[in-house]
Amino acid sequence: MAEERKYRDLKESCLSMEGISKEEIEQHYGILYKGYVNKLNEIRNKMESVDLSTANQSYSELRALKTEESFCLNGSKLHEWYFDNMGGKGGEPTGRAKELIDRDFGSFQKFEAEFKATGLAVRGWVVLAYDLDDEKLHIVGQDAHNVGVPWGAYPLFVMDVYEHSYGLDYGVKRAPYIDAFMKNVDWDEVNARLAKYHI
Repeated sequence: MAEERKYRDLKESCLSMEGISKEEIEQHYGILYKGYVNKLNEIRNKMESVDLSTANQSYSELRALKTEESFCLNGSKLHEWYFDNMGGKGGEPTGRAKELIDRDFGSFQKFEAEFKATGLAVRGWVVLAYDLDDEKLHIVGQDAHNVGVPWGAYPLFVMDVYEHSYGLDYGVKRAPYIDAFMKNVDWDEVNARLAKYHI
C-alpha cells in the first residue's frame, strides 16, 4: 500500500482573520483541501495495481491516474502553502522577503499591484516563486493546479483565487477578497520558506 499523505494542520490564526470568515476557511480547509489529500491517497493506492502494459497516450488507466495525481498533489500542496501563509498581520514584508521583492519588483507597491492584478487575470492560483535558474522572484498565474507550473522554482507566497476561496464572503466579487487576503498575509512564513530553501 502506498504511503498516505497526511493533512497539514490549519493554523489557529486562520480562523479569526479580517475580511475572511471562519466559515469560509473551515469549508475551504475541511472539505476542499482534505478532499484533494484523500483523492491523492486513493490515486496512489490504485497506482499499486495499475496494468502498465495498457499504457497509451490517447487513453489508459495509467494516463488518467498520472494526470489526476499531479492535479491532486498540487491541489494539496498549494492549499497547504496558501493556508500557511495566511493568518498574519499583512502590511509590507520584512527581512529577506522585503529585500528580494524590492530588488526584483522595484518596490512592494509594484509587486502588490502586479500580484493583485494577476489574481484578477487567472482562474486558479497566484504564486510568488523563486526561480533557481535566474535567481529572481516571479509572479506565476495558474488556471489549474497542474497548469502553468514552472519547473525549477520554489513557491514562496500563494493565493487561491478560485471562487471557493471567497464565494461565501464575497459572492462573485474577487477584488475585495484579494484586498482582504493581502491584509492577512503572514510574511514570517514567507521568510521561513526563504530560509528553508537557503535563499
